[in-house]
Amino acid sequence: MGNQVRIVVDDLSGAEIAAFLLEHMREMRATTPEESVHALDLDALRRPEITFWSALDGETVVGCGAVKRLDAAHAELKSMRTAADRKRTGIASLLMEHILAEAKAMGFTRLSLETGSTAFFLPARSLYERFGFAYCEPFADYRPDAHSVFMTRRL
Repeated sequence: MGNQVRIVVDDLSGAEIAAFLLEHMREMRATTPEESVHALDLDALRRPEITFWSALDGETVVGCGAVKRLDAAHAELKSMRTAADRKRTGIASLLMEHILAEAKAMGFTRLSLETGSTAFFLPARSLYERFGFAYCEPFADYRPDAHSVFMTRRL
C-alpha cells in the first residue's frame, strides 16, 4: 500500500474531495451534538490560513488532514479522516507523519487539536497519543465541552 499512496496539497476544487468531506460532516453530526461539531466545511477549509492535504491511492481519496494557522508559532490540526474502507491500514499514520513534518517546516512550534470524547473517537485519540499529543485545556476560541477533548504537542 505505502508506495501507492501519495499526499498532496489539495485546493479543494475536486468533486471527490467534496464528497469525502461531506461524508465526514455527516458522520460528525451523527456521532456528536450539533453545537459540539467543530469540523470545517469546504468553504471554511478554503481559507488562506488553512493548508489541506489529501492522501490519494491512484486518484482515489483515502484520507485527508489540514493545518489551520492560529498564530506564528501555533497551529491546529483539522479534518483528519480516513476512508471507511481504509481504516487501520496506516493511512492516518502516514498523514500524521507528513503533517507534523510540514507544520514544523512552516515554522510552527506547537500543534493542537480538538476531537470527540466518546468511544467513537477512541481510535483517533489513540492515534494522537501515539504521535506524542497530550491532553490539555481548551485553546484558541474553544470552550470546555463534555463532547470535546483537547490535545497538544510541541514540534
